[in-house]
Amino acid sequence: MSLASHLDELRKKHGDIEREIDEALLHPSVDDLEIVNLKRRKLALKDEIEKLAGSPTTH
Repeated sequence: MSLASHLDELRKKHGDIEREIDEALLHPSVDDLEIVNLKRRKLALKDEIEKLAGSPTTH
């Protein structure tokens, strides 16, 4: 897998998790721990994307 296609796949997963988080926040029955875990996965993907893309972390 090329670097570009790997980055595209990571960005897709990042967007999927973002949508999962948005959906979970709309339902009060969702466990807060589940939301925290989703946010951690999303952040880990963001860090990996930035590392592979050679971009410095801005936040």
